[in-house]
Amino acid sequence: MSEKNYLNLHVIISHSPSCLNRDDMNMQKSAIFGGVRRVRISSQSLKRAMRTSGYFKDFLGAPSVRTRNLELLKEKFIDELKHDFEESIIRETIERFAKASVAAQENDTEEAMESDEDEAVEETGKASKKIACAPWVVDEIRVLCGILAGIKLSADELKKAEDTFKKQKTKKKKSLQEIKDDMLNKKIDKAVKEKAEAVKNACASARDIALYGRMATSGLMTTIDGAVSVAHSITTHAVDADIDWFTAVDDLVPLGSAHLDTQEFSSGVFYRYASINLKQIQMNLGLMPDIKAEETTEGRKKALEISAHLLHLLATVVPSAKQRSFAAFNPSDFVMASFSDIPISAANAFETPVELEKPGGYLQPSIKAFDNYITRVYEGYGLNDKKAIFSLWNTTLEQKKEKLEYVKEWVRNDGKDKK
Repeated sequence: MSEKNYLNLHVIISHSPSCLNRDDMNMQKSAIFGGVRRVRISSQSLKRAMRTSGYFKDFLGAPSVRTRNLELLKEKFIDELKHDFEESIIRETIERFAKASVAAQENDTEEAMESDEDEAVEETGKASKKIACAPWVVDEIRVLCGILAGIKLSADELKKAEDTFKKQKTKKKKSLQEIKDDMLNKKIDKAVKEKAEAVKNACASARDIALYGRMATSGLMTTIDGAVSVAHSITTHAVDADIDWFTAVDDLVPLGSAHLDTQEFSSGVFYRYASINLKQIQMNLGLMPDIKAEETTEGRKKALEISAHLLHLLATVVPSAKQRSFAAFNPSDFVMASFSDIPISAANAFETPVELEKPGGYLQPSIKAFDNYITRVYEGYGLNDKKAIFSLWNTTLEQKKEKLEYVKEWVRNDGKDKK
């Protein structure tokens, strides 16, 4: 069994004119790197595109449901769990679960608030609380409903609550119902802690949470440490944006325009990077008790299978923003997977912006810059990482595969070629 715990994924992908990720001003997201402006696609946008893709559902299962609209969520889960529990139990469970969402938003963590990039968020129903767009898993709610359904205050506990109510001496007294609620909450918290493993395993049924994690600070929501780190994608070269001036023509008014506006766009070669902690995946799936435990052959095999699918997603999925206008459905031109002792990004290969190659563009010079940088890093640090490459263009790196599927198979086989 390999001792390498990290799988580093490097992707170089060229996008034709597009605007794949926008900011609050409807402009392309960007970043300054190496002293020049680069177009940027945020990790949130890229992760959302991957987890909502058809490939993810086909090979990794249905992802979690991310919403802050409790009323719509209740309707959905009541319909899915109506044969298992009474409606009141489902509603109470979701309400208790939502407390963690409120706390998470106040803590402003990316995992709890992962935004749906370039998606309009419509608020419907009554929104009395500010709730984060948290990940909800029906299997997790099913387990929690089972816990709540079996918890009630006994006759002795009810009497104790009444005695406590009568003995209060402070000016600000609690009502009898508040005292009962406090006692019930303690029983529920204790029961959830006792069945924490079952709750966590149920949560793992949503592979996106096992991969990207989830942050919570209170309530019934369980914190899951993410197994995958995804970088913001940036262009390998400097980019000057273009502006598209467009009109919506009124067909019933001769030479009439019903709308005039502008949209920023550009083209560029992007570097994508992700690092996968294989042991953390196994922990999140309930296949390892803790990060220091020994892997099992079956546990690592499962983690590698999921990683192979994540490689496919990182290499092929493109965010959906403005795609009806630009259709920049470009697959990657270069993919490298390597088993490593530590996460290693190659972003600094492009800290000096890649120069335009004439005749040609930025794509092949970007692959050359990556080749040169990663070779220097491996030699300088004496790394013996196993790697596999898929490239549509020439590369100086060894272990080149003819098809992306061969790299995926190499990952599944723990860095070995299939005999």
